[in-house]
Order: sequence, then C-alpha cells, then structure tokens
Amino acid sequence: MGDWHSSATAPATLVAENDKISFASRRSPVLSRHASVATSQPLATSIGIDLLRRGANAADVAVAVAAALAVTEPCSTGLGGDMFCLFYDANEKKVRAINGSGPSPKELSLEKVMAACPNGESDFMFSPLSVTVPGAARGWEDTLNRFGSKKFSFEQLLEPAAKLAEEGFPVSPITAFHWGQGKDQLKKWVSGDGDDNDDDDDDRLPFTVDGTNTPRAGEIFRNPDLARVLRELGRHGATKGFYCGTTGQAIVEAIQDHGGIMTVQDLEDYTTSLFPEPIFAQYRDVKLWQVPPNGQGIAALIALSGLQSLEDAGICPKLNHETVGKSADSYHVLVEMMRLGFLDTQKFVACPNNSRVSTEWLLDKDRIRDRATSLFDPKKATCHAAALPSSDTVSFQVVDTDGNAISFVNSNFMGFGTGLVPKNCGFTLQNRGFNFSLDANHDNCVAGNKRPYHTIIPAILTYAESGDLYATLSNMGGFMQPQGHLQLTINMVAGGLDPQEAIDLPRFCIPQGQQNGMVHFETGIPDSVVEELKTKGHADNMTANVSGHDRSIFGRAQIIQKDPKNGVLW
Repeated sequence: MGDWHSSATAPATLVAENDKISFASRRSPVLSRHASVATSQPLATSIGIDLLRRGANAADVAVAVAAALAVTEPCSTGLGGDMFCLFYDANEKKVRAINGSGPSPKELSLEKVMAACPNGESDFMFSPLSVTVPGAARGWEDTLNRFGSKKFSFEQLLEPAAKLAEEGFPVSPITAFHWGQGKDQLKKWVSGDGDDNDDDDDDRLPFTVDGTNTPRAGEIFRNPDLARVLRELGRHGATKGFYCGTTGQAIVEAIQDHGGIMTVQDLEDYTTSLFPEPIFAQYRDVKLWQVPPNGQGIAALIALSGLQSLEDAGICPKLNHETVGKSADSYHVLVEMMRLGFLDTQKFVACPNNSRVSTEWLLDKDRIRDRATSLFDPKKATCHAAALPSSDTVSFQVVDTDGNAISFVNSNFMGFGTGLVPKNCGFTLQNRGFNFSLDANHDNCVAGNKRPYHTIIPAILTYAESGDLYATLSNMGGFMQPQGHLQLTINMVAGGLDPQEAIDLPRFCIPQGQQNGMVHFETGIPDSVVEELKTKGHADNMTANVSGHDRSIFGRAQIIQKDPKNGVLW
C-alpha cells in the first residue's frame, strides 16, 4: 500500500476514483455509535468519555466537562463567569434551556459607572464595576438538578476536575498562547512585581508558574486553590459552597478592595438560574434552537429566517452543495442576512425584564420577511450594521447512550475577564457588565440587578417534522457565535457537509469594533469569489484571506450530528 496516496505514481483509474471523494477538511470526522463528547481539550473529553462509560447522561457529563475546562483553559472560562445550555430530551423530543448569567450588583447605576470611568467604555471594560454575579456555579448545579441522571452527586462530577487542578496538567499550545496574551489583565491588579524573592504572596502574579511567567506549551500547571473551591462547591452545593461561603466572601472582598460595589447580599440573592422557553427558526426541514435574550442567539435566528424568506421569494437562488462555500452569491446573502440580524439584536436585545419589544415580535416571520426582501439586493451590499467587542469562551457538545444531547457554553468574557482573582480561589472574575450600554436611552443601559446583552450561546438542531435530534453545535468567539451557528447550519443543511467539513469550510466574521459592518473572510475562499464579492460592494468593508493565528476571530467550533437512519454520531 506504500504509494496508494501518491497521485504521481498511482494508476489513473485509482486517481479518478479518489478525485470523486468530496473532502477538503483539515481533519477527518470522528464517528461513534452510542455516545460522543466534543470539546476543545482532550483531557476534558477523556473525563466526559469515562463518565459516559460509567452510565452518566449528557447533563452529568456536561457539568464534569465544564469544570475540567475551567481548570485547563482558565484564560477562557471558569467559576468567575457565566454559562448557558440547551438540553435535548430524547424521550420527550423536547429542547430545554438554562440561562446561567448572573445580574449586576443592585447598587450599580449609569451615574456610578460614569463617575468611576470618566473615559467611558475604555475605563469600564475591565473595571470592577463590570463584574456581574458569576452564574456558572449555580448553572452547573441547576443543570445537574434539572437534567442529570441522579446516578452521580455534584461532588463526584467535580472531583475529576479538582484532581486535575491539584495534580497539575500539561498546558496545550493554543491555551498557552492565549494565557500569555492575558498576562496584562492579571498584572494590573497585583501590587508588587511578582519577584520570586518577595515573601508577600499578594505580590505574586496569579496564574503563573513562578510568580512571574505564564506557563509555556507542555509545562505543568497546578491550581490547588481551584481544587479546594471545586471540592467545596461539590460537597456543599452552590449556595453554601460558593455564593454564601468563603468563596463568595473572597469574591466580594476582591471587588470592593478595588473600588467595586458588589455585596455579599448580591451573591446570597442569586438563588437560581433562569429557565426560559427556547426559541427557534426553521430553515427547510430543520429547526435551529437558541436560548432567548438576553443572549444574542436570536441574531442567528433572524438571519436564518431572512434567508428562508429570500429563497422562498426567489430573490436569491436556493443554496446547495454546489454553491455553499464556493460562490460569491452564497457568502453575499449570508453576510447580508447576518448584518440584518445584528441590526435588530444590537438595538433591542437586553435583560428580558427591560426590553421594550418582545422576542415574539423580533422573530415574527412576516416582519423578518418584509425587512429581508426590502433591504436585500443580490447584486450589491446594502444591509450595514456596526458591531460590538471580542471574547474568549469554551463550548462543548455531549450525546449520551439514550440519545439525550446537550450544547453547553461557559465563559469569562475577554480572556481572563477582568483578570481580578479572589484571594485563594484560583479563578478570575468576568467582565460581562461591559456589554451593557452606556446610553441612558437604550434598553440595555447599565443598571442594578440587570443582566447585560450576552454573547455566549449554545445551539441545537432538530428535524422540524419528527422532533428528532439533527445535531448539537456551538461556535466560540464572542460575536462570531451567531454567525458561526448560521454558517454551520447552512453548511450541513444546504451544503450537505459532514460536521468536520462544515467547521473547516472557510467562514466569514463581522468582528467587533469595526465600522460599517466590516467583514473578514477566512483563507481558502477562491480568489474569483473574493473578487466577485468586491464587485458586489463589499470591497470597502472586507478583509480577505485571513490566515494563521488571525483565524482565531472565526472561533473554535464543535458539532455532533446524528445520522437519522442508523444513529451513528458524527
């Protein structure tokens, strides 16, 4: 078999047969029959697989994996952040949601933010005032209580991660890179210089191997403080073991010591996650499910519904395997519909109790159809929107042996979040409050006891008619997430691609902080397609051939797709 792969020496007939294989992916898909775990970290995946073999269900595994990722990727996620999840119940063929995002401190106000942050957003971005109540701990517990198998205790599910933190783990290359990039976020809160000879532990830089340097790729990192926090959480539960315990007190002291206003009462009052009804949009014979606002998942649904309207009206040709990822028309319509989705979400998405418009109104098919058909021009770019800032997140997917599935997202926001570390806790505090608006007239304006516009969004696809699971998916990366959900859905449903091909197909991203809907296109798109996109009016608002580590703006993604005929998981 030595030369079977070489087109230079293989027989012509064999070359012809190989040329028929439609596969341009960077890696092969992983297939299984009974259950599957897809994460960004092999150590976390192995913990999930071990639990599946021991009879855990998707929710059990999700809690254990979320904890493991909090240990191994602290520059993206942790107990100082929030979580969202969608759970697919195979018996009932029903999707359920948990919104594990915590509110702002009750005493927070626009006036206090502007007084403490005279330069506005640039000061507020990593300010202690941007810390909202961390929702992850409560969300993990609620996930287990609502959807768990009852075969494993909270303590049992957190122990593998606690052991990983205590004994140490080798840091992966990409994580080491982002860890190092976040060093300044950590350093700004440390009073000293992190000198090894300094006896004051407060002067040592947290999340470093020697008080000064962040871990290199392959270096062992230990986090005994986080191991202790995880064990307290597992043993005593979210209320006594986190929010109302020593960890909660440390969170409040860290924030108040640096000028923040969160109180112990703010943490004690956070007694439950939200359990909203999931929302969906249908494209052809598949429904894409999202958690409703304050999350931004509705942007993907508006874009998907707009695309369906354009195809139904014949304004754009129906996308298929010959056009998806291969034609300027396919990229053009997806970019334009995504801009349409962002126009709505940036104007209207806010804490559910503070929004002047309903989710039902935003998703109204007639409203979306009218906007899409009146604004979209197949020949030129017309739907412009400005975007908001970037983040780091982890997400993962699990399907268990009973067919239940979970799409789970956990995040600090912007790498280490604020970079502020509560004493002896081993995690950083998020800066989700930065997603509040500083416009007093906006529904999303900063205020007390309020949830901000949120970027992290899980997704599940089901067959519209039967309700069976089609796939569970997510695409990390701040405001890339709804764009990723849209593209991954289209790549599979219209393009007929398998999950790995769908992820590897070159994507677009309308990034944060760019004027006039600046759109970036990933390397791999044919030059002819790029040139045609320029002629359609994208030339002044696009960057083509984004490559190397700059591709991180498109985010990492995971998908588990279920074959409806034989149940094989891709």
